[in-house]
Amino acid sequence: MISALGSKMTRPAKPAPADILLWLATAFPLMLAVILIATLLTLQPVHADQAVSDKCGGKDLMAELQKTDPAKYASIIAAGDKVENGKGIFWKIEKPGLKPSWMLGTMHVSDTRVLAMPKGAAEAAASADTIVVESDEILDDKKAAAALFANPSLTMITDGSTISEHLSTEDNARLEAGLKERGIVLATVSRMQPWLIASSFEMTGCEVRRKTAGAKFLDQKLASDAAAEGKQVKGLETLAEQAKAMSDLPIALHLKSLIQTLELGDKINDVNETMTDLYLAGNIGAMVPMLKVIEPSQKITDDDTAAFEQRIILDRNKVMAERSAPILDKGNAFIAIGALHLVGDKGLVALLRKQGFTVTQAN
Repeated sequence: MISALGSKMTRPAKPAPADILLWLATAFPLMLAVILIATLLTLQPVHADQAVSDKCGGKDLMAELQKTDPAKYASIIAAGDKVENGKGIFWKIEKPGLKPSWMLGTMHVSDTRVLAMPKGAAEAAASADTIVVESDEILDDKKAAAALFANPSLTMITDGSTISEHLSTEDNARLEAGLKERGIVLATVSRMQPWLIASSFEMTGCEVRRKTAGAKFLDQKLASDAAAEGKQVKGLETLAEQAKAMSDLPIALHLKSLIQTLELGDKINDVNETMTDLYLAGNIGAMVPMLKVIEPSQKITDDDTAAFEQRIILDRNKVMAERSAPILDKGNAFIAIGALHLVGDKGLVALLRKQGFTVTQAN
């Protein structure tokens, strides 16, 4: 979900230590699906007659900031404006002799506002020969989850310890209480890697409830609708590769992120609503600058941030660009990937241009 504006633009601002965890929720969105699956293993299913609201109860922090601190609001907008390809979420991909392909930046949520997609995207997806998502394993999330958990090194603490042994008494009590609110007993997830547990808190409660009730997030809906129509669905990564990227990072970093998420608490609803509003406005470049202002913290260092950005964003961008090129060379494809993977001089828009494609804003 990003826009391609011109050839020479500044690289998106590096996330401050404060926002790295929140950035994870959007930059590594498919992991939200994995977390949903993990959460569903312990949640009681929602009954068919139980209504699940699409509202999460959050407030738009940017709208609030515009009223209370116009200068700070303006600084966030200005910072977002400097981000290369930071405007727009729907892109047209062209090369001479080929039918045009399309790329949609997504939020991996089941919010109906997000599912609606920008003008022209639904038609492009419907007429495409191939639908491309981050991982085609989302077509069967339970099977994918089973495969992931069958490889303990990807999702579990493998040194024999439990998450509680890595936390202070106070933080452990906070974790236990937070999990209990989500219907999860700490003992059932005590040997899961902290990033996996943290992700369950990054996801809003209403998203968990919607998923439990059977709702599909945007990428998953696009893939499943295409499969039902007999279309080809391809993935650019495997869930195991995504999990490996997370598990490659030091456990100390994930522990810091876990505690930061716990401290954020219900404010995650406000962050979610704010990011959704920025997404719907097509202002993806402003997301990271906004996050820097929302929840300052000193827990995560600049080195942590750099390691996260390299392993979770940049490395994966390169892989996705390389794997999407041969699909795009056939024309008439529709790619749907997390919006923040498109921005910057090393985002998908820029990388595809370097491969010889013309990429222009479609919305």
